Amino acid sequence: MPRQILILFSVFITFFGAVLIANDLPNKCSRDQNVNEFTILSYHEISDKSETLDSTYAVSPSNFEKQMRWLIDNGYHFVRIDDILNYRKHGKSLPEKAVLVTFDDGYQSVYANAFPVLKKYKIPTVIALVGSWLQKEDKVDFSGHMIARNKFLSQKEIKEMVKSGLVEVGSHSYQSHEGLQGNPQGNMEPAITTRLWFKDTQSYENEKTYKARVYNDLLENNIFLERYTGQKPRVMVWPYGHYNIEARTIAERLGMPIGLTLDDGSNTRITPLWGLRRILVEGKMTLRDLELNMILRNANLTDDDRTTKAAHIDLDYIYDPDPDQQEKNLGVLLDRIKSLGINTVYLQAFADPDANGAADYVYFPNRNIPMRADLFNRVAWQIATRTQVKRIYAWMPMLAWELPKTSPAAKDTVVTLQVDPGHLNMGYPRLSPFSPKAQKVIREIYRDLAKSSYIDGILFHDDVTLSDFEDDSPSARAQYKKWGLSGSVTEIRSDRKQFDRWTKLKTDYLDHFAQQLAHIALDEQPGLKTARNLYAQVALNPNAEEWYAQSLSESIKHYDYTAIMAMPYMEQAEDSQQFYKDIVDRVKQQECGLERTVIELQSVNWRKENEPISTQEMDSTIRSLYNLGVHHIAYYPDNVYTNVPDADVINKAFSEKPIRMHSYSIKTTAPAQ
Repeated sequence: MPRQILILFSVFITFFGAVLIANDLPNKCSRDQNVNEFTILSYHEISDKSETLDSTYAVSPSNFEKQMRWLIDNGYHFVRIDDILNYRKHGKSLPEKAVLVTFDDGYQSVYANAFPVLKKYKIPTVIALVGSWLQKEDKVDFSGHMIARNKFLSQKEIKEMVKSGLVEVGSHSYQSHEGLQGNPQGNMEPAITTRLWFKDTQSYENEKTYKARVYNDLLENNIFLERYTGQKPRVMVWPYGHYNIEARTIAERLGMPIGLTLDDGSNTRITPLWGLRRILVEGKMTLRDLELNMILRNANLTDDDRTTKAAHIDLDYIYDPDPDQQEKNLGVLLDRIKSLGINTVYLQAFADPDANGAADYVYFPNRNIPMRADLFNRVAWQIATRTQVKRIYAWMPMLAWELPKTSPAAKDTVVTLQVDPGHLNMGYPRLSPFSPKAQKVIREIYRDLAKSSYIDGILFHDDVTLSDFEDDSPSARAQYKKWGLSGSVTEIRSDRKQFDRWTKLKTDYLDHFAQQLAHIALDEQPGLKTARNLYAQVALNPNAEEWYAQSLSESIKHYDYTAIMAMPYMEQAEDSQQFYKDIVDRVKQQECGLERTVIELQSVNWRKENEPISTQEMDSTIRSLYNLGVHHIAYYPDNVYTNVPDADVINKAFSEKPIRMHSYSIKTTAPAQ
């Protein structure tokens, strides 16, 4: 399923009759500060509504020509694949406002209705073809619908377009523009990235078989297209926009260094050739919408630049040993998510039945820790395809794993010195981040999560912490010596200069390890975002970094989002409103603080036997935070069955901030069309 870009800004502009757009400078709070070097447009059908196979992505012939004409009139320059390769490999400059036009799937309407326009304005393009569809003589299985073969390009039409010198043939896979069963529950997921579930053996496709399947598919398409069109593809256009490190490595081996995606964002100097981003042009997109998309890309404003409205979802509420009851529970969850109006879900991927703070089980197949149920991918996919939610984060521990006793890393745990009971300490059992054996296990858990699940991000649990009496394990002591410190926590604590340096080094070490895990997941889930839970005291007390090895400023630098657990009842704050204000004031002092910080509220009072926070208080808190300038809000927990918090209240309160305002001034010139 393509990750669509919602054109929220056009609604704002229409309503106010004014402008709110970005100038040509990149977004200063984007992770990539570089300018957009070229824009790629992704088209599908070019046909009138009455003739379309899928009206969502069909652009009428008249609108297509208007869009091409508008690009020319506004100083855009069309480029070829050769131009991009020459720029990246040989440093040959691209023209200003460079645009590459592409077409997916190989519809006949591209020849009938787009090719005349391409010839008229001399516009080069890439057409991505699915070999198995072209080989059919009668009907094509198009996402489960049997479509007449003549709805797709003929060999004669393709060769004519190639001969014109304007059209380059790209691969869209041979037979992977389809869904394969990706879990025991039967979800059909993109073939290129899915490890197939075999019903007969009740097992997943192993990595060797998976890689061979992808390799053989891409190879077969290259051989077929070279014979059928006279061109060997240099461009891989990923079906549904889905790809991973295995697939793109195979494509490069087969002579396709360029990969076109539907990922959000700009094509800057650090965007890899194998992951170039495109604007998906939809049927309802006006010239103004197109211009807004292009300007936002140039400013590095992406789909993520909307407000976060998030709920923590406990999979423990959905899990049931009875599969039928589990499916009923999932149905209740999907209905509730729709009613909440949220756009982001932090979805629990682990289970802690003994409630000691360390994960005993996970909800996805892996090689290191017992699986309670193969549930995470099922729930994530259903949320992504059946609700309005745009981003799903896997909520995961980093260190708090209770491994089976047979694991080589089971005993490599954080050692906490005995201290005054009144001293602040993390109570979770955790694996030592300094143990190579523990690191290996944790990396494997994250890789297995990313391979088996549909996710857009990772939320690191609040266990990414070490107190000022931790870690005194042998592995930790060895690391301290490498840092030039004394060999034990007691000795380090006795020297203030060492203690201060130790605190900073631990903070950096934990953040660095989290980034390693994120990069492992990023291999399988390109575009993945990171978030982390942060204790409120880190934002309120200048000494808190000593207690937690957490830093607000460093967290904002290292993670896409920092979710501060702003929970006044848990913190026993005397004045909750002042508590929130103090946190927000501290966030505002950080560069890009508001842009990258989520204020996470509590919906129950754990100190009063899980008493729900009142409807009125939840509503007023969310609205007051918006008034303080907060962009991103989440809450925990969400009880699916007791309507805590009240769904109508959350929906209405969140709707008070429908889009995020930017301090850019933009002028649009294109008509609404």
